[in-house]
Order: sequence, then C-alpha cells, then structure tokens
Amino acid sequence: MIRALVFDFDGLILDTESALIGAYEDQHALHGLPFDRARFLESVGHADYAFDPWHAFEKRADRAALEAERRKRNRELELLLPILPGVTTLLEAGRAAGLRLGVASNSRHPHVEGHLQRLGLRGYFEFFACREDVPSPKPEPDVYRLVLGHFGLRGHEAIAFEDSQTGILAATRAGMHTVAVPGPSTVHHDFAQATMRVASLADVALPDLLARLGSK
Repeated sequence: MIRALVFDFDGLILDTESALIGAYEDQHALHGLPFDRARFLESVGHADYAFDPWHAFEKRADRAALEAERRKRNRELELLLPILPGVTTLLEAGRAAGLRLGVASNSRHPHVEGHLQRLGLRGYFEFFACREDVPSPKPEPDVYRLVLGHFGLRGHEAIAFEDSQTGILAATRAGMHTVAVPGPSTVHHDFAQATMRVASLADVALPDLLARLGSK
C-alpha cells in the first residue's frame, strides 16, 4: 500500500532551473558574450557536475561580481515563476487521502522552504530532507532514505516525483516507485529506470496512480 508521496523541488514544483539558466544568459548578453546553454543543461540535476559557467569571460574578469549580479537576476526571475501545473491539486489530493507528504531535494533548506512558504505550499509537507542533511546528494539515495526513515516506511510504500534522471536514480536506489516529470531543462534525460513518465503533474490522477502502483 502507498502511504507517502515525496517530491523533488527544483524543476518539479517550481521551474527554478529555467530561471537559473535565464540569469546566466542575461549576464552573458549584458557583456556581449554567448552562453553555452547546451553544455550547461548537462549539469542540471547533478550536484557534482564540473562546469564553469563563466568560461566565455576573460580570465581577469571579476567572477565574484558576475556571480553577485547573476544571483540578483536569478532571484528576480524566480519570483516571477508560477507553481508548475498539477502540483497544488496533487498535494490537496494527497492530503485528503491521508498520505504522508515530504520533500527530498539536492538544494538547501532556505531555498526550498523559503519558496514553498512564499508560494503557500510549505504547510502541505510534514518533512523536508535537503542537501545539508545527508552525506551525499542525489543520485545517492540518502535524501530519500532520510524521508522514509522519518516516516517509518519502506521504499515500496512511497512514490517519488522527480524531473531529472539523477533524482529518479536516487529514489530507485531507495527502493521507491518513481514518477518522472521532465521539464524544459531535463526533457533530454534518460528516464528508463522510472516506474512511469508523465508530461506534467496535471496528468496525474491520484486514485489511478495509487491503484496502479499500490498493487506492485
């Protein structure tokens, strides 16, 4: 029986990944330089991916100043982002069904909980597992195991919702059912290991999902 729903944050609840990419693109455009969007996309969802987003700038460029400008623009873009389709409906359905609701993210608590509070979604969740809580980020299963441990559940009793291959691998390694919901920044990922894939959380009907996965 399914007893919990566990959500990634970036790219699943809020498309912060597009805001991040947009901020880098804007900074490059201000300086008349091209931004390697394709290569940057390879890093999305990977906490340990080595990529220098400022490699188009001269070596003597003030990268600290560039990063400060990027962060400011990033925040401006994030504040314009809407909650992604289907998120609130699924949370409402999960709560009505008496399911435990949690977050498992490679980002840190202030980022995740700050946005959820601002969006009016924080109160839906019982527990948050973030990057600073565990030894290793996704694709290791640590954040998911932390949520499962807090809930006192085994992997097959929970469904993880993820937008990246890295997240799907992490949840799979924790023994969970997985629903892949690719976003613009991760549609190219390999989701072969996911239990199922949908275009949007708006396509997820909780009763049907529970009937399908609860019997496995």
